[in-house]
Amino acid sequence: MAKDGFLPRLALVTLAGILLILVWRGVPLLELALRGPVEEPRAVLPRGDLAANEQTTIALFEGARDSVVSITTESRVVDFWTRNAHDVPRGSGSGFIWDAGGHVVTNNHVIEGATGALVRLADGRAYPARLVGTAPEHDLAVLRIDAGAEQPLPLAVGVSGDLRVGQSVFAIGNPFGLDWTLTTGIVSALDRELPGQRGAVIRGLIQTDAAINPGNSGGPLLDSAGRLIGVNTAIYSPSGSSAGIGFAVPVDTVNRVVPQLIATGRYAPPTLGVAHDPRGDALLARAGISGVMVLDVTPGSPADAAGLRPARMTRDGRLGLGDVIVSLDDAPLKGSEDLQAALDLRQAGETVRLGILRDSRRIEMTATLAAGT
Repeated sequence: MAKDGFLPRLALVTLAGILLILVWRGVPLLELALRGPVEEPRAVLPRGDLAANEQTTIALFEGARDSVVSITTESRVVDFWTRNAHDVPRGSGSGFIWDAGGHVVTNNHVIEGATGALVRLADGRAYPARLVGTAPEHDLAVLRIDAGAEQPLPLAVGVSGDLRVGQSVFAIGNPFGLDWTLTTGIVSALDRELPGQRGAVIRGLIQTDAAINPGNSGGPLLDSAGRLIGVNTAIYSPSGSSAGIGFAVPVDTVNRVVPQLIATGRYAPPTLGVAHDPRGDALLARAGISGVMVLDVTPGSPADAAGLRPARMTRDGRLGLGDVIVSLDDAPLKGSEDLQAALDLRQAGETVRLGILRDSRRIEMTATLAAGT
């Protein structure tokens, strides 16, 4: 009797277990079925035409990309024991095609100390570069490659003298080895100064918030017309990465310096023909005078022709004050660096007005600048 009751109960339990399994396995399948076929992708929403500013940026990049190059440098190392020499990678940077002669502009600090450089174009071709000239005081250098008839076109050159804070700028370079990277921003400030190499101050720099990182150095800064307006040269960042403060050498400086580097291998601003020294500035400052002490005048120089008088030694062995240059074209001069910076902005053959302090009297004279040597 008990046995007869056990079998029906076992059958019910088994049936309940089977139903539970079917429900457990079937509910997810039913849910998937209700959701629709899983193999079908989502419908794509058409976006329409790109915005006008996006189309402009794309066209600017595509028009300038082929003129921008990647530069890798190497140094020759001699093994102390074997005396065998071999080249090792040293660093990398950016540059751009300057003219049809294969000249490439970059920063001086990109190639300084290197024994060789390789220039790689956007299409993957690479060429060994020859150093043409450097201008450390402006952190500029010129290389030359021979890319034959298929050399990329040079960048269009603009001007930097009429730049305004707030206008759009575009930087192209190779930050951290990420080749041909475009970053955008604005002109954040103008006429900035930074300590340069060998203690010199680089003046007149463009400040921008376009992201500039290690590897961007030497690459172009462009305006919204795709014209070169600067050469990216430095960043301000405690971490070494972009902090929204980058600097570029203005194109007006580049267009003045680079032709000289190509022609002579060095840059020499026009000269007045006077010897001056910061120590002379210090002597004047102690006397309460602001200007440039004329320590010597080169015979036959513009200063000699204008009649400038140098300092002299008195009979008792003291330094007798000669002329002090206090202004150039009505711009006051605080010292020797101001005079050098003012001359750097001018060209040989240009006539300048000099404000001179002579025997406690202010006089003016003119001088025609000569080519630097």
